[in-house]
Amino acid sequence: MRSAVNDGTLTLTDLTEHYLTRIEQTRDHNIFLETYAEEALKRAGEVQKKLLDGTGGKLAGMVVALKDNICFAGHKVGAASQILEGFETLYNATAVERMLAEDAIFIGRVNCDEFAMGGSNENSAYGPVKNPINQEYVPGGSSGGSAAAVAAGCCLAALGSDTGGSIRQPASFCGAVGFKPTYGRVSRHGLIAFASSFDQIGPITHSVEDAAAIMEVISGKDPMDSTSSSREVPDYNDFSESEKPMKIGYIEECIDNASLDPEVRQSHLRLIDELRSAGHTVEPVHIEELQYLVPAYYVLTTAEASSNLSRYDGIHYGYRSNKATDIESTYTKSRSEAFGKEVKRRIMLGTFVLSSGYYDAYYAKGQKVRRILKEKTDELLGRYDLLLSPTTPGTAFKLGANMEDPIKMYLEDIFTVHANLAGIPSVSLPLFTHTESGMPFGAQFMASAFDEAKLLSFSHNLMRTRALEKSE
Repeated sequence: MRSAVNDGTLTLTDLTEHYLTRIEQTRDHNIFLETYAEEALKRAGEVQKKLLDGTGGKLAGMVVALKDNICFAGHKVGAASQILEGFETLYNATAVERMLAEDAIFIGRVNCDEFAMGGSNENSAYGPVKNPINQEYVPGGSSGGSAAAVAAGCCLAALGSDTGGSIRQPASFCGAVGFKPTYGRVSRHGLIAFASSFDQIGPITHSVEDAAAIMEVISGKDPMDSTSSSREVPDYNDFSESEKPMKIGYIEECIDNASLDPEVRQSHLRLIDELRSAGHTVEPVHIEELQYLVPAYYVLTTAEASSNLSRYDGIHYGYRSNKATDIESTYTKSRSEAFGKEVKRRIMLGTFVLSSGYYDAYYAKGQKVRRILKEKTDELLGRYDLLLSPTTPGTAFKLGANMEDPIKMYLEDIFTVHANLAGIPSVSLPLFTHTESGMPFGAQFMASAFDEAKLLSFSHNLMRTRALEKSE
């Protein structure tokens, strides 16, 4: 895109108009909740001038969609929930602020699971998003709108948030690159909280290069977020490590998992052989605690959600029931009417695990499991550069297929929650297509905390090698 603008074959205004047209063409996919057409076109003209006179920022001209739980000053943000319908934010999320400073163009806000709670994007107050590859299927969640926007060609990139796989799972289902940073690498300021010790903002893109460019801009210490890391942010676009042979551990409990689609298994076994042929050392590793990851994740995240969502009470802002008659009925009716079924389920579960008599049995035990997993993961990453697993047990499932079985839906996160519990970076790469359904699916790689540069460098080389092989 940059090259085309610089040589005069493309203008940013034309590019933005193209994306706005594409958004209208895919309106029945229910991806965008709102577009910033006039504002985006005006900014495109301004950034075009900066590019041509050599003063454009690192992301100059990158057209980006925003998940509806990331604040953009003067615009609506609602976490796809009725309880925040019509709410307009007064400030930018730090990630948004930093991208604007580097001349990114935001084109609109996209649908998601309500308060980022879901794995299919069917839990939105505004209806489900459809997968642009096949509209009978879900795009994944909770950042399903972000992944679908990229896959449908409505933008160059999108920002999502990842609490237990909410960037990587939809990226896998939609055939995109999905990157979850180390916890603390990207500020959470301006991100509507689901589970504060898990949430991270990250990019969904067509390429590793674009993901690296965004990560370099949005990473780094933020005084508005005390959990953000003060570690120096390296040059993520320097892929110099990409040629080095890596030592990779593939998680055998994931590859041999009974829930894994047979073609997903065979594709990953072939990938392991390819990596070995390319000079990498690939060995099986074991994480016997795999069966405890989803239970521990849902105990901990629902507890945090129960606390975080208590602020939406019908008193301070947002939805207020017109049937309320006193303070107590204002709380109960406003929350009961405005929260969706899945959000209420998680609030109740979180309140239960934090309640007197159950705190030690559930929440405290979940924290112990998290600590054990963190120590085991750090030990493995002390011996291996990267860990490999499938991103998901299978490809995208059909709309409505799992809605009546929350346990089955939760188990879609079985491979992705690992990185969030351990607080490490992880990426889903769009390497495969299922022969039966024709739907894409990804491979997941994880690295040590704050080792995003190595992870991006390896991913860049792998995707480049694959592209060369296809061209031949």
